[in-house]
Amino acid sequence: MTLIAKWQERLDALMPDDSRRWSEFRAQCRLIVSSDRLAATMSTLRDKCGMDMLIDVTAIDLLEYQGARDRFEVVYCLLNTESGERLTVSVYLNEPELTVPSMYSLWKSADWLEREAYDMFGIRFENHPNLKRLLLPEQFASYPLRKDYPMQGRGERHNFPVVTRAQS
Repeated sequence: MTLIAKWQERLDALMPDDSRRWSEFRAQCRLIVSSDRLAATMSTLRDKCGMDMLIDVTAIDLLEYQGARDRFEVVYCLLNTESGERLTVSVYLNEPELTVPSMYSLWKSADWLEREAYDMFGIRFENHPNLKRLLLPEQFASYPLRKDYPMQGRGERHNFPVVTRAQS
């Protein structure tokens, strides 16, 4: 039985969902879910499948990717600390609706991970307790890891005070 078949069988027994898609590459399994099914799926993965650790939350801007049908992919990397099993869960989003439910209530590690994805890509995490910029000043109006953001910036740097080493 393949890795995907094992995951598929396990998850289908707990919560049937015909909209889920699976892929496998180099013994890494990826589950693709819709944003409206994300919270229920992640809760099931944590509570019934032992995925007790959220390792990472990030986003990918798929602008100009050949064959891409969506603009953004939000990626969650999960780990079962007992068995060592890993699972990647992805959700695809398009503008203007760049919102997914926050996973903070399931894994406290989502706090800064979601804030970073918001700060760099503009992905909003609904019901996050403190969704504000983490790396950039609050006045920064853009999202620098989007593919349409210019490599040299948009001239924002002159708006921010210079902090010297002694002040930091």
